[in-house]
Amino acid sequence: MLGWALTFLVVALIAAVLGFTTIAGSAIAIAKILFFVFLILFAVSLVMHLVRGRSLP
Repeated sequence: MLGWALTFLVVALIAAVLGFTTIAGSAIAIAKILFFVFLILFAVSLVMHLVRGRSLP
């Protein structure tokens, strides 16, 4: 999922450089959403591992 966020970020940067503002804005919004979803899932996964008592790899 982080890969998707980075992909949309790159698409947004390229679109911004070329002057496609609506495409850049949409891609940036998607990248932000995916990044925050990734962070939330990571935090939940980290807490679940700590609660279960397993050590992190």
